[in-house]
Formats: sequence, C-alpha cells, structure tokens
Amino acid sequence: MKNLSPFLKNDSAVFDQPWHAQVLAVADGLVQSGLFSANQWAAALGQQRHEAETQQKPDTAETYYHCALAALETLLSQNSGVDRATINQRSAIWARAYLATPHGQPVLLEAGE
Repeated sequence: MKNLSPFLKNDSAVFDQPWHAQVLAVADGLVQSGLFSANQWAAALGQQRHEAETQQKPDTAETYYHCALAALETLLSQNSGVDRATINQRSAIWARAYLATPHGQPVLLEAGE
C-alpha cells in the first residue's frame, strides 16, 4: 500500500485517521488496475460531494471520507462482480468482528461471521 502520510492530518493534510486515507489509496489502486478510470472516480466523488452539500452536511474531513467511501462502493458495485448487497454484508461482518476484537489485537473477519 502507498505511503499515506501526506493524507493524514498530523502532517497538515486531509484526514484524521489512517483508514480515511486508505480509501483514496484503494481507489488509486483500482484506477491503476483498470477497474474504473480516473475520470469515473472523479465523477463519482464529485457526485457524492454534491449530495453532501445538498444535504447541508458539514465540510469536514469526516464528511469527505464518507463521500470517498460511498463513491468507491458505488464504482465497485457498477464495475465488478461485487454488488451492493455483498458490500453491505461484508461491512456488517467487519463491524461485528471489529467490535468483538480486544483492543490492540488484529481484527479477524471470522469473528464477525
């Protein structure tokens, strides 16, 4: 995975948390692999940002992260064999696994199934 330090807030950049920056790294990797184009990514992210503004969500790093994540999920469901239901299911499994994992331990998806 790419060096995410330029995107982290403690380096005077965009995100508060490392996983916030990882959504951009994943999107970049999928653009590089050809799953979708940089233009498609920009359009999807722009659409999510527009929707956030329309809903009068605050212009924060957290809002940007959620827009980027929603754009990535949308492009995945449009351009791969992974549909929205599968994405939602995996997200729920991950959340259960995360909540079942003691602090400092690696999160194992099996714990959420």
